[in-house]
Amino acid sequence: MQALTGSDSFNDKIKAIRQLVFTTCFCSPKTSHHFIAPLNIIYSSFTLKRNNFRKKRIIIMNAKKLITGFLVLLSISVTAQNANSTYDQHDLFTPNFYPSSVNEYRAADGEPGPKYWTNKASYKIAANFDDVKDEISGSVTITYTNNSPEAMPFLWLYLDQNLYNLNSRGQAKTPAMRRSRYGDVNSKFEGGFDIKSVKLVSTGKGVPASVNITNVISETRMQLRLPVPVKANGGTVSFKIDYSFLIPKYGSDRTGILDTKNGKIYAIAQWYPRMCVFDDVEGWNTLPYLGAGEFYLDYGDYDYTITAPAKELIVGSGELQNPQEVLTPTQVKRLAAARQSDKTVMIRTADEVTDPASRPQKEKLTWHFKLNNARDVSWAASTAFIWDAARMNFPSGRKGLAMSVYPIESAGDSAWGRATEYTKGSIENYSKRWYEYPYNTATNVASNVSGMEYPSIVFCGYKARGRGLFGVTDHEFGHTWFPMVVGSNERKYGWMDEGFNTFINSLAEEDFNNGEYKGRSGNQLSRYKYMFSDKSETIMSEPDALKESNIGLALYSKPAYALSLLRDEIMGPKLFDYAFQTYIKRWAYKHPTPWDFFRTIENAGGEDLGWFWKGMFIDNYKLDQAITSVKYVNGDSTQPALVTIENLDRMAMPVYLQYETLSGKKGMVKIPVEIWQNGSTWIQKLNTTESLKSVTIDPEHIFPDINFDNNTWTAN
Repeated sequence: MQALTGSDSFNDKIKAIRQLVFTTCFCSPKTSHHFIAPLNIIYSSFTLKRNNFRKKRIIIMNAKKLITGFLVLLSISVTAQNANSTYDQHDLFTPNFYPSSVNEYRAADGEPGPKYWTNKASYKIAANFDDVKDEISGSVTITYTNNSPEAMPFLWLYLDQNLYNLNSRGQAKTPAMRRSRYGDVNSKFEGGFDIKSVKLVSTGKGVPASVNITNVISETRMQLRLPVPVKANGGTVSFKIDYSFLIPKYGSDRTGILDTKNGKIYAIAQWYPRMCVFDDVEGWNTLPYLGAGEFYLDYGDYDYTITAPAKELIVGSGELQNPQEVLTPTQVKRLAAARQSDKTVMIRTADEVTDPASRPQKEKLTWHFKLNNARDVSWAASTAFIWDAARMNFPSGRKGLAMSVYPIESAGDSAWGRATEYTKGSIENYSKRWYEYPYNTATNVASNVSGMEYPSIVFCGYKARGRGLFGVTDHEFGHTWFPMVVGSNERKYGWMDEGFNTFINSLAEEDFNNGEYKGRSGNQLSRYKYMFSDKSETIMSEPDALKESNIGLALYSKPAYALSLLRDEIMGPKLFDYAFQTYIKRWAYKHPTPWDFFRTIENAGGEDLGWFWKGMFIDNYKLDQAITSVKYVNGDSTQPALVTIENLDRMAMPVYLQYETLSGKKGMVKIPVEIWQNGSTWIQKLNTTESLKSVTIDPEHIFPDINFDNNTWTAN
């Protein structure tokens, strides 16, 4: 900045003063409007008195004083505007939001690239179920296809049952003073897989069958060191594992045993060694199973048998291949009727549960199921099952069978008597909205698992009823789309299945039976303060790295709320729904990352949403919008009002501004989020012609403002 000295000519001094004032006042877009009027006064003084040489020194001295005052005022103004705001538009609206470059596997628009690949893992399982020892034993033959561009000298598998070994990391992580959903520090149960042998079946290269494979077990994982690497770009290997394990009574709320009046209900999951995923992002994904983090699995074909006492009724993932061998002729006939009925048909009634004639009179039976292009299979068994079923109708014209099995304790029209209706309604609705249900059966099992999903079968709490039973049924079958169809990495990004699913559940509440279970809105301020409290954690967190008390918020409700906000207020349903459907279609039976999701929504929806992903998902920013003043153009209330709004915290959102005049006229202005690209202050012009009575930001509390107290201005 140029200094003023006594040797300068009068004209030079005038020019210097003007330059000083202009530079000072207009260097900040936020503050320049405060100085327009004083600036005009200075110019007028110069114009009127320019030829009065006797007063030129006085003019210059007064100008210096004025400028000094302006500088002080400017400093105060800037300080006042920013002192209470932590907002930084350059942080939120960064041009470099995406951290990684794209490549031939993952495209810039969020779709799989031209050379994208996934590996395939198919399973043939023969299991024996002992309901006296509560034990499963058997063998699994895995055929693994390596579609990656790299040869594989070793493979990694998950041994999830090893979580229930008393020396596991997950058990060591269990809280000392309370019971966790994922384990009990006081447990005496010694579980885990007993791996009896691992043998090579075929490599396609002439290596003899039944060759032992060197294996190294590390907690919930097992490494197989192959005698010959699996070739890249389509090479295959087959190997057989003999194993057994004791069924935990309560297995992290995902598997377990429920005692009922008429016998135990076994909900069986994580019951065979499973392949870890080798992908183009991290290679082998081998995060240990600790309880909170769920699963990341490849797709393949399943062919499995369960040999069990004949008194046990078994349901499982996929389609039963031999109903005539394991069911009574009456049950086979009723199942055929159910396939033609939109109303629930009883397959095994409550009265028949204790009737020996409701089961084939043999010592043991072998149940045979198949399911193709799936990432897992599970099953359930019990002597206590009531069984009902109904037809499902899909958009393509294909038909399916919805079923429920439950004990007498869960029966009744206000409880599990409606479970098949809920199952059918949920699956048919999501098939119309998003993507057609890929399986031909869907089975809902009442158990001691409060809610857990597997392909074409779910476990829900046996005490659930009414709204609660609809909610858990809808949620668990909603997981068909996330992660059964769209195979995200649950162990790292739990919100990509739980959050997405909770979001689609919110729409299903309105759809089912004319909104029978439509949700009720509660205290939004309490909700937002909880959602964005200092104790909350970011959505972009590994489930195992979250406090257990924050899992429901960070992985379920907060991302679901964010997607609802994006759909209803920022993008609009037409654009969002198309983009969300595009994401599902692009990544069906593949492995998307968060960045693939973000890119797809932006490209298919036509919006730059980096600010939204950063504030809501990547970071844990808060929103606090405030009205700081209301004035009128030229101080005249018959002219438009000028409402000053401040963005006081680090998140930004659109502004919904409602106003009411003294005569009772009301109006609403919806201001886009882009106003916050230039700073934390915005002046909104309202085209009113009379005094305002009140102005309110977001009167319906749609956006997650954590402070409602500064959202309303009321005239004195």
